[in-house]
Amino acid sequence: MQLMKTLLTSIILLCLTQPAWANQPVKKSKSSICHRPDTEYYSRTKNFTVYETIEACLASGGRLPKGQSLSPSQSPSRVTKESSSKTAKYSRDQFGHGWDDEDRDCQNTRQEILISMSTNPVRFADDKQCRVTFGRWISMYSGEVIFDASKLDIDHVVPLKWAWEHGAQSWSKARREQFANDPINLVAVEASLNRQKGAKGLDEWLPPKNQEQYKVRFQRVVLKYGLK
Repeated sequence: MQLMKTLLTSIILLCLTQPAWANQPVKKSKSSICHRPDTEYYSRTKNFTVYETIEACLASGGRLPKGQSLSPSQSPSRVTKESSSKTAKYSRDQFGHGWDDEDRDCQNTRQEILISMSTNPVRFADDKQCRVTFGRWISMYSGEVIFDASKLDIDHVVPLKWAWEHGAQSWSKARREQFANDPINLVAVEASLNRQKGAKGLDEWLPPKNQEQYKVRFQRVVLKYGLK
């Protein structure tokens, strides 16, 4: 009897000390904004999809309200660097030998990203239609319009070396190749900005334009692949 009283008392105290919103889900509005239960617009959001966590909402393609950010413990930039010995073992070949052509149609991942991101029909080097030469691309990093494919790099939003240092070194080779060719993690941007960025994370580099969009895209990839 005494044991049951103790347990009941503990449960009551736990309920009293938890905030009212502690067990409420995250709401994703029709405009893809993820509202946490302790925020201003949570109660005002009437048409929504429910997610158990803010991470799950962001991973589904949602975004945070303007002016909000993840807590330090949730932020992908708050991570501990792997030891220098692990960093030294990184090589691009760990993620496959260049761009993949999984469907064997002669258009590798680079060409497919150029085709999918061009706002106009693309032109090819020859009738085989294997290599894109011209199109119309709007750089996510600068907002500039680019027509010459040779001036574009296909950037990994979450850099391969960064991923290696934050968990990818324990993946299988097949998973690393999937990561390196995943369209969610790829954008066509100016070669100069891609090389300026290098292998930097969110705490070290942001593009000149569309910074919030870039942060959400980075976080989405981190969550999808379970990086630290």
